[in-house]
Amino acid sequence: MLDSHDQKILQRLSDDGRTTWSDLADHIGLSLTPTVRRVHALEEQGYITGYFARLDEKKLAGAISVFVSVTLDKQVRAALEAFEARAAELPEIMSGFLMSGGADYLLRAVVRDLDHYRDLLEVLTQIPHVAHIQSSFALKSFINRPAPVITQR
Repeated sequence: MLDSHDQKILQRLSDDGRTTWSDLADHIGLSLTPTVRRVHALEEQGYITGYFARLDEKKLAGAISVFVSVTLDKQVRAALEAFEARAAELPEIMSGFLMSGGADYLLRAVVRDLDHYRDLLEVLTQIPHVAHIQSSFALKSFINRPAPVITQR
């Protein structure tokens, strides 16, 4: 169970993963040694799974987010695994989810323009067992959290 110090550590690190040990300790109200010990414990327990720089998606990949619903012609393990493996190779695909409901997969892709999207669509339709694709373009992104909000319990 996370206590208030652990929750403050997680929230601070999700806000700024480059914060110094001393700034983190000051922020949570503990001395340096217990703070470092708590962070290491949170890492070992799997609450902290890594550290990364948040990169500007628009500058690097494209400014258009498109959500692609994909339905396969069969939902057997081999078809699902083959689709997932091929989709994971595509640099435009930022996230993918196996879904319940009408479509088998929901992908979030980032493209530069409609020509780039058309190229991506051509690749997706060539993946074995893809039966149907439906896409929706995001008009605006209003929230894109890098981590869950940590609330005091």
